Amino acid sequence: MLNRRKFVGAGLSALVAGKVRVASAQDANTIKIGLITDMSGIYKDSEGPASVACATLAIQEFTAANQQVNVELIVGDHQNKADIGVGIIREWFDRQGVDIITDVGNSAVALGARTIVEERDKISIVTSAGSSDLTGKGCSPNQLHWSYDTWCLAHSIATAISQFGGKRWFFVTADYAFGHAAQKDVTRFVEAAGGTVIGSVAHPPGASDYASFLLQAQAAKPDVIVFANAGADLTNCMRQSQEFGIATSGIRFVAMGGFITDILGMGLPVAKGLSLTETFYWDLNDRTRAFMKRLQPSLPEGVFPNMSHAGNYSGLSHYLKAVKQLGVTRAKASGRYTIDTMKKMPTDDDCFGPGSIRADVRKIHPAYLLAAKDPSDSKGRGDAYDLLATIPAEQAFRPMSEGGCPLMKT
Repeated sequence: MLNRRKFVGAGLSALVAGKVRVASAQDANTIKIGLITDMSGIYKDSEGPASVACATLAIQEFTAANQQVNVELIVGDHQNKADIGVGIIREWFDRQGVDIITDVGNSAVALGARTIVEERDKISIVTSAGSSDLTGKGCSPNQLHWSYDTWCLAHSIATAISQFGGKRWFFVTADYAFGHAAQKDVTRFVEAAGGTVIGSVAHPPGASDYASFLLQAQAAKPDVIVFANAGADLTNCMRQSQEFGIATSGIRFVAMGGFITDILGMGLPVAKGLSLTETFYWDLNDRTRAFMKRLQPSLPEGVFPNMSHAGNYSGLSHYLKAVKQLGVTRAKASGRYTIDTMKKMPTDDDCFGPGSIRADVRKIHPAYLLAAKDPSDSKGRGDAYDLLATIPAEQAFRPMSEGGCPLMKT
């Protein structure tokens, strides 16, 4: 049974879980967006309800200025299972008339949905899945990769940390697509910087205990332990590292799938010094703070959006600009044509600032190397990061010539 909610314009109405609504003639005048995410599992904080809030804000702002366009948002819970996620997406396309899917965490769901998105000529804006294969061998003319990817995270982290003396690296890796892609990407940059990967251990997502994995990492005596995981996996790894005294042993910790939601979830006393990359931070500049002010009433107290959440606002805002330019009928007729239109339009919003969409369907914008603050330096709950470095948009993502995207051959 599917778990979903439906947003209509600026309003909210309930859709009974599992109920299938057959497309009607009225649907021809409505843009339908399906947000597929983790609403109940270990990644619900780094994806989930805050992604819905960001998507809803994009729709509210667009429909307020363009009242002639009807927009609906349906939310589905993939439960971190590719078969469930793809099944929901297929039903949305075939029986509910959905035009575009967004969020699309995790990487297995995003990669698994590629064929059906192409076959139905729909659109997928991936904001939460990180695998760099989405703009490499898994790229698609019907798909955009928006917020970040493993190449972006790996490049900024490995290059900078190597310069700070990190020569011996050990990976604690989640055993799924994102984790393995992150490890592969980081390894390349570590070795290019003169470092060495001395070992790795894979753990199942949502493991009940991480002690054996962490003790293997500690025993290898690395300079750097990389957590190639995310969500509750990352939080629990950091907490247990504190319990075992690893965090105070001089080993530097790096998070490949870390977000502000994780930092706040574990608390600065646990997270302090943890290095990571995000492409959005709510307190970065006046525009990001303005976005946060508009979004905050829709969030529970103490919740701050991460780059995946913000990607839903940014990606849908840009998509809806293309809908306005093309008209609803033409935009619904072909996802591929609509994406081609989006590529030709410069991107600009309060989350990521100016940017663009490349031929390999990679959305580019700056990235930021950040470190979790010492609690004594924080002015409040959302004041979570020290900014260590800014990576310009043209350097933040993998060169198109290196990705192997089939679109570059056509």
